[in-house]
Amino acid sequence: MPIRIANDLPVKKILEEENIFVMDEDRAMSQDIRPLEVVILNLMPLKEDTELQLFRSLANTPLQINISLIRTGTYEPKNVARKHLERFYTTFEQIKEHRFDGMIITGAPVEKLDFEKVEYWKELTEIMDWSEKNVTSTLHICWGAQAGLYYHYGINKEPLKEKLFGVFEHSVVHKGSILFRGFDDVFLVPHSRHTTVTRQAIEAVPALKILAESREAGVYAVSTDGGRQIFITGHSEYDTRTLEQEYLRDKAQGLPIRPPKNYYPNDDDSLKPLCLWRSSAN
Repeated sequence: MPIRIANDLPVKKILEEENIFVMDEDRAMSQDIRPLEVVILNLMPLKEDTELQLFRSLANTPLQINISLIRTGTYEPKNVARKHLERFYTTFEQIKEHRFDGMIITGAPVEKLDFEKVEYWKELTEIMDWSEKNVTSTLHICWGAQAGLYYHYGINKEPLKEKLFGVFEHSVVHKGSILFRGFDDVFLVPHSRHTTVTRQAIEAVPALKILAESREAGVYAVSTDGGRQIFITGHSEYDTRTLEQEYLRDKAQGLPIRPPKNYYPNDDDSLKPLCLWRSSAN
C-alpha cells in the first residue's frame, strides 16, 4: 500500500522508479480511509538518503501511511539545503498538538559526545517526553536508541575499543515478539557505531525486554511491554552502498577505519557489496 508524501519531495521520483507505491497529496485527499499517522524526527546529516531508506520499508505495510517529517528547531543542520528543510520539514513546536500512531527517531553522528553536550539534547528530551503520551509506538534507531534508553531508563552507552562496522548475524531471543514474527533463525543487520549498551544494563530494568541480539554486535532490539517503545541499535534501514559511503568517507579523511566486516564478497573492497538484510529490514 502507498505512503503519502509531498508531491515534490525529491525522493518520490526514485521510489516510483523502484516500483514502490507512493501516493501524492492530491490523490490521498480522495481516499476514504483512515491512514496511519507517522512522524519521523530525522537527525541524520544526509536527510534525503535517510528519507529514502525509511520510506522504502514503510511502503511495505498493507496500510496507507501519512508521513510527517520534523527536524530540530534548536540546531541548524549543515549537510542539507535550507530550501529542502523549509519545504518538507516542520519543527516539534508545529506538531506537538497532534497525536501519531508511530514515531521514528533516527540515529545521529554525535555518539562520542555525552548526551547532555549534544546541542539539541534539551529539545530531544522534550520530544521524548511528549511521545510517551502522544504516540502509540516510538521506534528509536542507533544513537536514537541509546538516547532513549539513557533518558527514559538511565542506561548509559559505553565506548567500544574499535568501531563496530559491518554486517553481522543476529537471532531472535524473545520468541513471542510480534515484531520478529516469521523471522529466520539467523538474520543480518548492518552496524556502524563507536558505542554500545550492554545486556547486563538492560536486564537490570524490569520494564525492558531484549528481543534480538548478535554474538558479535551485542543487543540489537529492545522493547517495552506492548511495544510502546522500541530500541534498535543497528541500521537495518541502510541501503546497499551506505556502509561503503561511510567507509570511503573515513578513509579519505585519514581516519583509522577497516573495511566493513562481512560486507564485501570475500572481504574484497574492490567488489560490489550485496544487500542481504532487506527482507528482515522490512
